[in-house]
Amino acid sequence: MVSRLVQNTKVMKHAATFLLPSSAVSATNRLAQTYALVVLNQQIPKFTPLLWSHAKLRICADGGANRIFDGVPKLFPDQNQLNIQHRYVPNVIKGDMDSIRPEVHQFYAELGSEIIDDSENQDTNDLHKCISFIQEQTSAFDHSNFCTLVTGALGGRFDHEAANLNALYVFSDMRIVLLSDDCQIRLLPKTHQHEIHIQSTVEGPHCGLFPIGGPSVSTTTTGLTWDLCNSEMKFGSMISTSNKVREEKVTVCSDADLLWTISLKTPIHMGLTC
Repeated sequence: MVSRLVQNTKVMKHAATFLLPSSAVSATNRLAQTYALVVLNQQIPKFTPLLWSHAKLRICADGGANRIFDGVPKLFPDQNQLNIQHRYVPNVIKGDMDSIRPEVHQFYAELGSEIIDDSENQDTNDLHKCISFIQEQTSAFDHSNFCTLVTGALGGRFDHEAANLNALYVFSDMRIVLLSDDCQIRLLPKTHQHEIHIQSTVEGPHCGLFPIGGPSVSTTTTGLTWDLCNSEMKFGSMISTSNKVREEKVTVCSDADLLWTISLKTPIHMGLTC
């Protein structure tokens, strides 16, 4: 097992700089990444406009279009609602089309959003459909520098949350971050060692690290209050929850795919970027 861990010398770096305004991300702190944004049909985080400003491709999954149409203007109560709705227009709306309201469908269609009805495919959920679409559209991209941000993936029905977590494993070769107002979740594939560069002004200190796809026989970390040292983790036994980051860089090396989650802070500027 030790020899297997030693062989995983490729390092994958992570940083939640998408939670910072572009002006606040220094050249030395910036990981050169291109972002896509997927909005699911749950309450949008207060910092959704900030994610929108970073994204090059913006996709609403079915009823996620309702969330942008209704929710974003509420983040700017002092501005004209219709002006905001015209400013936040998704590139694509994709899914079963059983949740988007007719007036929202018409509004975005008239403004040029591509509407893709995928109701014939009932084997996958809306997030899976959207990630598949992004994968097809970005096949020429270097996926090591491409990241998909997902809002509305957490909260609501647990079976929906479980399906969204499963998407991280289905598309384990893609960088995907699930976001809510309270936390973010990403997959740390066992094929790499991981460096997580903490953006302490917007995230932490509470964090967790645990295997869902299968047990970990050996996981080692640095930078946490309660570090792991060749530790075994599995459900029904020990998993690392309610931990805290204590350094600006956390490292993780494991023989299993792990989920990393960290709490989010909400400075006012995160919700007021228009």
